[in-house]
Amino acid sequence: MGNRAEEDYNFVFKVVLIGESGVGKTNLLSRFTRNEFSHDSRTTIGVEFSTRTVMLGTAAIKAQIWDTAGLERYRAITSAYYRGAVGALLVFDLTKHQTYAVVERWLKELYDHAEATIVVMLVGNKSDLSQAREVPTDEARMFAENNGLLFLETSALDSTNVELAFETVLKEIFAKVSKQRQNSTRSIPITLGNAQAGQDPSPGEKRPCCINL
Repeated sequence: MGNRAEEDYNFVFKVVLIGESGVGKTNLLSRFTRNEFSHDSRTTIGVEFSTRTVMLGTAAIKAQIWDTAGLERYRAITSAYYRGAVGALLVFDLTKHQTYAVVERWLKELYDHAEATIVVMLVGNKSDLSQAREVPTDEARMFAENNGLLFLETSALDSTNVELAFETVLKEIFAKVSKQRQNSTRSIPITLGNAQAGQDPSPGEKRPCCINL
């Protein structure tokens, strides 16, 4: 999966990061989009997102990754956060079982607000701290399988499986979009970025396509 200029893309896929505070969502975001990691554990409040454009075959995909940035502490996440999302990474800290114990609640909240066809991956983060593990791999994998989720363990610190996690989710979304486009002649263009909804693209401008699954 290669990079491509940010302004040149065919599809926009919104992917949300959910899970308890402190599990490493922000660092997963920064590692994937900027290849950065911060040891500063202070939590910022608000919703933020970063983008990265990647290639899947001949298609350029702009991945728009959204992070709750601490709002989960206050149960302040609204339906707007989930709106339009076609993928989600449900993250827990594999060294803190209490963050895993609530993934079912997070999953319910996600399905209450997002489309039923959303692609979801359960992510056990901080695999670099395996000596402090509190959540067995097999237990988390079985939960994922029983709930139709993808599953990976990652380390935002040393980059283990971070690229693979996002790549797998994006590929699954793209496969669904491709199948949908084959089965239907109707497309649903959604203007994102600086353009306003309903505004026609300027002459010669190629409108990106973002499809709700």
